[in-house]
Amino acid sequence: MMKLGLFVQGGGHHVAAWRHPLTPRGATQSFAHYIDIARIAEAACFDMIFLADTVATFGPDDIDVWKRGHAASRLEPLTLLSALAAITKNIGLVATASSSFNEPYNVARFFASLDKISGGRAGWNLVTSASDAEPFNYGREKHDPPALRYARAEEFADVVTGLWRTWEDDAFVEDKQAGLYFDAAKMHMLNHAGEFYRVRGPLTVRRSPQGHPLVVQAGQSEAGRALAARTAEVVFTVQQNIDDARAFRDDLRARARAFGRDPDSIKIMPGVVPLTAASREDALAEFETLQSLIHPEQGVRVLSEMTGIDLSQYPVDGPMPDAPPHGRQQGRQQVILDMAKREGLTIRQVYQRAVGARGHRLVFGDAQAIADDLQRWFEAGAADGFNIMPPTFPLYLQRFADGVVPLLRARGLFRKSYEGATLRENLGLGFPHHPAAKSIAAK
Repeated sequence: MMKLGLFVQGGGHHVAAWRHPLTPRGATQSFAHYIDIARIAEAACFDMIFLADTVATFGPDDIDVWKRGHAASRLEPLTLLSALAAITKNIGLVATASSSFNEPYNVARFFASLDKISGGRAGWNLVTSASDAEPFNYGREKHDPPALRYARAEEFADVVTGLWRTWEDDAFVEDKQAGLYFDAAKMHMLNHAGEFYRVRGPLTVRRSPQGHPLVVQAGQSEAGRALAARTAEVVFTVQQNIDDARAFRDDLRARARAFGRDPDSIKIMPGVVPLTAASREDALAEFETLQSLIHPEQGVRVLSEMTGIDLSQYPVDGPMPDAPPHGRQQGRQQVILDMAKREGLTIRQVYQRAVGARGHRLVFGDAQAIADDLQRWFEAGAADGFNIMPPTFPLYLQRFADGVVPLLRARGLFRKSYEGATLRENLGLGFPHHPAAKSIAAK
């Protein structure tokens, strides 16, 4: 069946969501706000909650722009998800942690702990980081080149997953009579010595009911796709049309197969911004209200960051300049530039389209129109599911849960109740048996 993730972003995914009259003040810092979101999503049987993250607010040259947006404040995602684990039972809990600004042992330990606390519902979104402001918080002045960042990320992922396998599932016997806490034969030192990391292990956390956390990735560029195909079990992606999305999914599945993986072991979930209303006309009117809240200075500056082009030197109502993607996030840059060229959009039109939804696909209309659209993409093989990104919280999440989800269920496309207790079970992904257990079974 179709899989649904909920991408949680403070007051909402529209860049001006915080200005909407129904968005609670202080939403990005309010635990009560996140509790409401989690409960709505779990009642609707979403597969997972997903929290993106950057480890910076903004650079010194960006204050005049970012003072107009809510991205300057956010809670640390693992802390937040650990708290939400206590008030949820079934929904998955996925957070971002960067391979550029962490140590693999810490990431392995943090997510394994969340996995145990939640009873097997955790996932790690592997990123190499994007914000120019992040390096300054770690004694650096700029990011490493993309090739180096991705090479490090591959080894980083190997170390993290290796640490998650340093204990077999039944290693901890806790035999009180014999005084034996764990079976030493079922403990495996990692002893990793690579180009970037030297990590002995073992981890301090046991395996969870789902074995270990999921690995999630958001690969768009060539390097990102290669990393996702080798390491990821869920891929969040940015796609604007069904043909490109189908080609992306086919490409990732083929790459996974080339790495010796079952293509069905990787779920492709494009981001979708559903603006659900009583009618398409009402949805468009509500969207225009949101668009009117984007300050032009903010729109141009954010689009400049998204495309890697300084657009402040061009007329806002003139055409997008013809420039190749460069630097970071080249995959997303190409999606936006292709859209602008294909539709002949001005800079203002592009920032209204891309910045408002942060580059993801907008879908307008009543619940039936939204359900029809998702069904069309799903049945065309363009997606295994979707990362739902409501324009504002909780308004558009509640409308999606109350209107779209029942229609998907009635069509046999989405669950009526959770299939299992772990995130892997609900996503239809197999249990990651310990390599030692596999070798024993083979004998």
